[in-house]
Amino acid sequence: MMTGKGISPPPLAAGDAVFLDFDGTLAALQDDPDTVALAPGMADILRATAQRLDGALAVISGRDVGDLAKRVPDGLWRIGNHGLMEAAPGETVPDARAAAPESVQQAFAAVSSQYSGTRVETKGPVLALHYRQAPDAGGGIGKALAEMGLSGAGYRLQHGKFVFEAKPDGANKGRALSQMMLKAPFKGRRAVMIGDDTTDEDAFAAANQLGGLTVKVGAGDTAATYRLPDVAAVHAYLKELAGV
Repeated sequence: MMTGKGISPPPLAAGDAVFLDFDGTLAALQDDPDTVALAPGMADILRATAQRLDGALAVISGRDVGDLAKRVPDGLWRIGNHGLMEAAPGETVPDARAAAPESVQQAFAAVSSQYSGTRVETKGPVLALHYRQAPDAGGGIGKALAEMGLSGAGYRLQHGKFVFEAKPDGANKGRALSQMMLKAPFKGRRAVMIGDDTTDEDAFAAANQLGGLTVKVGAGDTAATYRLPDVAAVHAYLKELAGV
């Protein structure tokens, strides 16, 4: 796996197709994920960037697509639930979405109940167990969840920044990116993926396979070729293309 080597990415171009993670990429991480929001003025920058790209910009997140739709402009493509669900620009997100199997919900609730300061977030068919307020509990939580046998329910476990997520086998940001690149307005463009966490690595790999540009935000091993230091640097990077 490459490390990005701290190399700053080349400028974005109007002919690119840009995919952006939300938490830790467009918006700074918070102890409570419910409080994460775009910085003032960032919505306008995203709209301007999407306009320069003729609409080929998507926010691709592990958040439930309904939750994501409340946090980014509705004029953008919004891809939630680690790629399982998408909403086109202007499309209203339906309230009713599939849920995780009862066995998976019970497993996450049981483990969370053992560790003070943790909580389970329901994101449609995806579940997240957050432990940012109990940072020393990660090892025990991971071991307990691994023993729950989630694969029997068609789920797999993924570890991110102070979070464990149970995702259906089909939930994969890389698969979602590849599928989006087959249709307008993304088709025929250079795929650009910008993200900060392990959940973005599948999308980095997919964009690399397509000959695209991949950017890791922050530290850590990665398949991305380039690196930006933080959320503020991502904002500045997008502003260059948006011309604002």
